[in-house]
Amino acid sequence: MPAPTATFDYDAALRACARGDQQALHGLYQQESRYLLGVALRIVRQRALAEDVLHDAFLSIWRRAGSFDATRGSGKGWIYVVVRHQALNVARARTREVGADEDTVEALLHERQAEGGDSSDAYALQADMGRLHDCLGHLDEAKRNCILYAYVDGCSHSEIAQRLSSPLGTIKAWVKRGLASLRQCLG
Repeated sequence: MPAPTATFDYDAALRACARGDQQALHGLYQQESRYLLGVALRIVRQRALAEDVLHDAFLSIWRRAGSFDATRGSGKGWIYVVVRHQALNVARARTREVGADEDTVEALLHERQAEGGDSSDAYALQADMGRLHDCLGHLDEAKRNCILYAYVDGCSHSEIAQRLSSPLGTIKAWVKRGLASLRQCLG
């Protein structure tokens, strides 16, 4: 009769990841990746997308392993939560996407002009977008990313905090200061 295999110690593996032990991350991946892929697949419903979710989640596990607290739950549960949140973020972002090819955009512009919008409106809009792009370029990367996540991707402050692995209060401050800088630049 074969000897029983030792149970995997998720908490110890996460502590080792926090210390920079790549083998510990590899062990977590070997132990759970097929199950975690199933979790991601149930949420995003596309294999390639689920694989991307799993990859990003393991990067997040690697970066955030030091924040794991065994007094708040099990290591195995923690990695499942990380994957689930990553998959939900991807699924939410996909519902916000609006695809349009060049023909559709061109048709909408012609429709707007036919409804009374003149070409000077389009020119003014283009000029304003150029100014906005320049002003965004003057912001530091953290503030710019916060504003883009909030206003382009439609993320909440807490979603941005999770994406950037930064405290919620810091994210709120960056958005507020970034918007103030944009107002001043565009003013």
